[in-house]
Amino acid sequence: MVLQDLGRRINAAVSDLTRSPNLDEKAFDGMVKEICSALIEADVNVKLVAGLRKSIRNTVSFKDLAPGVNKKRLIQKTVFDELVKLVDPHAEPFKPKKGKSNVIMFVGLQGAGKTTTCTKLARWYAARGFKACLVCADTFRAGAFDQLKQNATKAKIPYFGSLTQTDPVAVAREGVEKFKKERFEIIIVDTSGRHRQEQDLFDEMVQIQQAVRPDQTIMVMDGSIGQAAEQQSRAFKEAADFGAIIITKTDGAAAGGGAISAVAATHTPIVFIGTGEHMLDLERFAPQPFVSKLLGMGDMAGLVEHVQSLKLDQKDTMKHIAEGVFTVRDLRDQLSNIMKMGPLSKMAGMIPGLSNMMGGMDDEEGSTKLRRMIYICDSMTDKELDSDGKVFVSQPSRITRIARGSGTSVREVEDLLTQHKMMANMAKKMKGGVQNMQRAQGAMQGKNNKQQMEAAQKRLQSMGQGMPGGADLASMMKMFGGGGGGPGAGFPGGGGMPDMASLMKMMGGGMGGAGGGRGRR
Repeated sequence: MVLQDLGRRINAAVSDLTRSPNLDEKAFDGMVKEICSALIEADVNVKLVAGLRKSIRNTVSFKDLAPGVNKKRLIQKTVFDELVKLVDPHAEPFKPKKGKSNVIMFVGLQGAGKTTTCTKLARWYAARGFKACLVCADTFRAGAFDQLKQNATKAKIPYFGSLTQTDPVAVAREGVEKFKKERFEIIIVDTSGRHRQEQDLFDEMVQIQQAVRPDQTIMVMDGSIGQAAEQQSRAFKEAADFGAIIITKTDGAAAGGGAISAVAATHTPIVFIGTGEHMLDLERFAPQPFVSKLLGMGDMAGLVEHVQSLKLDQKDTMKHIAEGVFTVRDLRDQLSNIMKMGPLSKMAGMIPGLSNMMGGMDDEEGSTKLRRMIYICDSMTDKELDSDGKVFVSQPSRITRIARGSGTSVREVEDLLTQHKMMANMAKKMKGGVQNMQRAQGAMQGKNNKQQMEAAQKRLQSMGQGMPGGADLASMMKMFGGGGGGPGAGFPGGGGMPDMASLMKMMGGGMGGAGGGRGRR
């Protein structure tokens, strides 16, 4: 995956140094050299890398360090901060407003994935309550309108285009005017792919921009573009003055650092990253979470947002947890929800330490294990599903019957029941915590009084749950390892990350305990 190897190399360099018994200037220089080498091999601009090397060395000056300074902590923080600066243009991206028409125009090279990304973005906004639509102003490429029509139909997004009109400016103007009259809030205009040397197409792009007057122009950039990224992005910036970048195809095997160079060259923020071909494979980009994920430290905020966008049904499970109960059916529901959340490799990047723990297990293997666990649950009777699991202890013959019925082994059924018992014990410890969170959240949402807000926030933090992302979600994240304060932090028994570790181990990952937290600030 793009940037994954880069993350591993940087993480390994920092970890090797911080574990070294002799942390001296020579070892530090070796770490800096390895980080810079990894960045250059990932196609990051050489000047940017030279600047990063200089900043790290200036910040961590061994001669000027006070005797009591924790060198390991300082080095970790410095590397993290400098990598954040590398991808942070210090420019705020456009934020669409509800209740008004926000026109977003897409530009970029041909083959960068603009049409697919247009649909992904429209679907992303639609999932968050915006009335979104698509306009196909690409009359140059054969099949462009058909592709957009197919994607939009699949995503249930209204669209506009023409098979007869050849003037893209006319199509764009007509489509935008139509959707504005119909009070659409997000109007996304797809344009033809073009190269900086194709002056006619560049002029056409400017004409479309003048016709539709977009609130935001986004450049879509292929993650594998390499060193050409800087020149191309500069040319588009001068012509269309785009205000944001979306990097696509980050699930490929290319280096991916060229796109980072484009950010620095144009001082333009990356707003999203395309992580696959599925309509849900679009992640919001923010510098700190991106670097945190790159270094194996997780992106809990991204995971929270992803889970919320799926609108998973958690009501029954959360009600049970509030009562200190966790049935086998609750476990089955959570397994199904994990399947809906997307590839395990994507989740692993968001959960601190899990990417290290997954080892060599790929998405296909992980999904197969999850499905087999669901098959086991599907072979149970309603009485067994709604039980606390004790019925299997008193009547072990049920385990044999379920194994035969699900096409699995007795060992697999026993492993699933062991996992259920572990989570049921956690639910008992969490009893009452969910109501407290709901009360705290209610106070934060229903009161504007500053003192009330502060009191509610303290109540949330006292439970180790600093972000008010929703009580249901918070509980689920706690159950599956998302405490947000590091492995096992923030709730009774310290069972956060170890529980996810146990689940992954049961799925065949062969992982012992939590390997997370490496490089944590």
